Amino acid sequence: MIALSLAEIAEVVGGQTHDIPDPSVQVTGPVVRDSREAGPGSLFVAFAGERVDGHDFAAAVVETGAVAVLGTRPVGVPAIVVDDVQTALGALARHVVRRLGATLVALTGSAGKTSTKDLIAQVLRRKAPTVFTPGSLNNEIGLPLTALSATEETRFLVLEMGARGIGHISYLAGLTPPKVGLVLNVGSAHIGEFGGREQIAQAKGELVEALPSEAEGGTAILNADDPYVRAMASRTKAKVIFFGESGEADVRAENVRLTDTGQPSFRLHTPSGASDVTMRLYGEHHVSNALAAAAVAHELGMSADEIAVALSEAGSLSRWRMEVTERPDGVTVVNDAYNANPESMKAALRALAAMGKGRRTWAVLGKMAELGDEALAEHDAVGRLAVRLNVSKLVAVGGREAAWLQLGAYNEGSWGEESVHVSDAQAAVDLLRSELRPGDVVLVKASRSVGLESVAQALMETGAEGEVSAR
Repeated sequence: MIALSLAEIAEVVGGQTHDIPDPSVQVTGPVVRDSREAGPGSLFVAFAGERVDGHDFAAAVVETGAVAVLGTRPVGVPAIVVDDVQTALGALARHVVRRLGATLVALTGSAGKTSTKDLIAQVLRRKAPTVFTPGSLNNEIGLPLTALSATEETRFLVLEMGARGIGHISYLAGLTPPKVGLVLNVGSAHIGEFGGREQIAQAKGELVEALPSEAEGGTAILNADDPYVRAMASRTKAKVIFFGESGEADVRAENVRLTDTGQPSFRLHTPSGASDVTMRLYGEHHVSNALAAAAVAHELGMSADEIAVALSEAGSLSRWRMEVTERPDGVTVVNDAYNANPESMKAALRALAAMGKGRRTWAVLGKMAELGDEALAEHDAVGRLAVRLNVSKLVAVGGREAAWLQLGAYNEGSWGEESVHVSDAQAAVDLLRSELRPGDVVLVKASRSVGLESVAQALMETGAEGEVSAR
């Protein structure tokens, strides 16, 4: 974080200082909410949760070198006391962002946010120091913490914004006002909470509404291939740049293909030139993510050749997202178990089919959460797609939703041993342990709440006798 005195922080957040001998002492280290991350010069943000109260760790973090605690009550060590810690954290982030000389890029969408954010960061940091959201910390706590990690040297601040309802992105954009706003897509993720795609589009479009006008340097980057996103052009006063595979896109891909290992290759076209890209990531869905990143980078002054090189060398920065591991026996494990929605599930299945040409393929799938009344139809559709893509075997893991996955496969023509429903992760591991053969490709994917990463981890851990188990 940029250096701020405790007195200035207290003024910004509307707090009272307690047990602070010298209010001129500065916070020079990170702002953290995990006591294990506290260190010299840091500010510890004490949240009181249902199970753990951060205030209980106040003395310990000060012993490690933290300058003070931001909390809701005095704790016997230097502290700034406020009525609401989350509100104070947001106010501090807003203050720091205004002080930064960085260009703030914000992105949202139903699927692909984290992968695209990671691509944007890897491209932009070739141009200048870049700070970006770690993992998927894209909510009202994670976003300000990321913004507060920027320093005087930061030139690009890339922030992922999530939403579970109308008004959420407006709130986040108010904390960290972006200059460049990117909307990837409007899909089915959280449709059960929103009520429909129209409501999702309304929420995601709040990002472009928050942008400054074109005269003030604002730019909205929109997916030309998604009609809900394309329509957001009318909701912003910012300059509009379209990306996609359609001919009307300003930044587009031509001659898209997948390599023999399932990695996308294409000709990138930008308003300033064209260049070839072959990605290290797996799956054709990353083409759209790469085009979004390219549109951001082009708008911020990078050439087509610079962007193409950066995209071709970019890897996966966030765990459990199409992580590909080759076992010594030739089995390939694709761990995409961080989360799942209908769009990302279908994209992962297509990637599996491309990677597994000439090999046996396994799709170990679980529940897609928060789909509301669409849950049955969406799980059925995923099961059917697995059959149409000639996945060798579908292993549906869990309860009712897993049964719907298998039912979809059955209704599409999968009988006998081509699909199976198992009760839990350990049952899936036991099945795979007994039936996997060298050269097989295994995809593991479900919503985060299912915890299927344990299956992928078990498959990659081989004991002395070659046995694995879920943990």
